[in-house]
Amino acid sequence: MSLLERIQKERTNEASDSGNFHKARNVQAPKDDPFEELKGRIHMRIIEEINSGAVKDMESEGQDEDLGQVISGIVENYLEEEGTFISKLDKQKLITEIIDETIGFGPINRLIQDPSISEIMVNGPQNVYVEKKGRLIRTEVTFKDNQHVMRVIEKIVAPLGRRIDESSPMVDARLPDGSRVNAIIPPLSLNGPSITIRKFSERPFTVRDLINFGTMTPEVAMFLKACVEARLNIVVSGGTGSGKTTTLNVISSFIPDDERIVTIEDAAELQLAQEHVVRLETRPPNIEGKGAITIRDLVRNSLRMRPDRIVVGEVRSGEALDMLQAMNTGHDGSLTTGHANSPRDMLSRLETMVLMAGMELPVRAIREQIASAIDLIVHQARLKDGSRRITHITEITGMEGDVITMQDIFIFKQQGRDEKGRITGAVVPTGIKPKFAEKLMDAGTTLSPDIFMPG
Repeated sequence: MSLLERIQKERTNEASDSGNFHKARNVQAPKDDPFEELKGRIHMRIIEEINSGAVKDMESEGQDEDLGQVISGIVENYLEEEGTFISKLDKQKLITEIIDETIGFGPINRLIQDPSISEIMVNGPQNVYVEKKGRLIRTEVTFKDNQHVMRVIEKIVAPLGRRIDESSPMVDARLPDGSRVNAIIPPLSLNGPSITIRKFSERPFTVRDLINFGTMTPEVAMFLKACVEARLNIVVSGGTGSGKTTTLNVISSFIPDDERIVTIEDAAELQLAQEHVVRLETRPPNIEGKGAITIRDLVRNSLRMRPDRIVVGEVRSGEALDMLQAMNTGHDGSLTTGHANSPRDMLSRLETMVLMAGMELPVRAIREQIASAIDLIVHQARLKDGSRRITHITEITGMEGDVITMQDIFIFKQQGRDEKGRITGAVVPTGIKPKFAEKLMDAGTTLSPDIFMPG
């Protein structure tokens, strides 16, 4: 989209939306703000200069820095011509806001660009929170009104062919940098439109990063690398925001470069460095409610793509059955994540997901599928200090009667807190040697037996 089209769309949206949203919600629109009026006049000046040919109407892709310089120059000239005197601080704020509204995502643009922020949460126009280093912080960022938030949501979802309105008031999307976005609007969101952005590092986290963060130890990293090379089927479990996807991404980095990997996700987040990777993403239904492609559809299709490894970003529903069947029919080394509070809870969740597939299978048959398919559960948690730690590495050992048996190979031992209040501790071996240890040796992995011995 050209600069002219972007500015005109922004102004048109503001004009057409003015009062409509507030009238529909019986909310009084805010009074005119001189600062906002000045921004509006400068928007019109930019359009005039583009129409007159005084400014080249550049295409946006790859030229945002140039566009920012153009807008900055127009603002400076306009203020000088009109004899409008404002402080240097207000002038910079004016330029920044116009640039952010035109070529960025409005008030939250600076938050998106801040590498120290991992999550952004917009709870209506006046409440914007971020997560920094595991802690939630309320920011001073605000929107003008509900419709201002709506325009930012539209900017995010429109290029992806997604829609959000009262008939479809929830949407998942992603930003150009791969960050995951969820938006939900009235009537479901009672306090105004809500946006949640889960940011991802431009440089994917490596195993060294997770060791430095304390998420895992070097010994755990060596063990997981051996498990991946030996083609064990692994589930990474944990609660919301526990870092499951980051850990899955790191574990996936252990897959050899000469293997064909198919990744399947609702919204693409995985950042695998291997060359032979096919990335698949689900598709929501169109405006008629047709054309949806689900995780389950993609898992089934991936079996016809000659994959060496299938990596599913997260199992939530009936696709768990297809994933288990794939693991049990020659697609060893598959990886996925799931929401759960413990390794045992993950097994119960998988049972429920398989039942959601609509197959009338006996519970024992489902448990046998799970026990034979999954070798290892890596459970991760977000601790009270905001840190993410692997708390359990648990082997699935088989069945005893109707119960799936399991044993912890590594567990997190908390030692206390340091002077800054951060939790100290490490993932340590339990002293139990896994039953699949011979499989690790047969695969040629060089893993010392001492790794399973407690310190």
